[in-house]
Amino acid sequence: MVMQAFDHWSLETDEALAMLGHAPGDLDALSHYRGGEPLPDERDALDRAGHILGIHKDLRLLFPHERDRAYRWMKANNRAFDSCTPVEVISCEGMQGLMRVRGYLDRAVA
Repeated sequence: MVMQAFDHWSLETDEALAMLGHAPGDLDALSHYRGGEPLPDERDALDRAGHILGIHKDLRLLFPHERDRAYRWMKANNRAFDSCTPVEVISCEGMQGLMRVRGYLDRAVA
């Protein structure tokens, strides 16, 4: 499901790796996950996956009849993030960025 969310959001390889907490260029890890290998059974990886899936769910709830808009949202500039895209926030801030984007969406859905 995480890889499907990345595909829906049209993430570049380095953006996907940053969301998963991997170094840029760690193509082996991403290819393993895309091939169906599970994420490591480690707290950081599982927390990240939970936030990624939570973001995906929130976007589907916010835009139930506009899937294209929901999928584009991650790469759209947003005033709430100082005109950065949510993907940029996550890439720059790591886990804190994931929590920041998810928190924003959780509040919007509530």
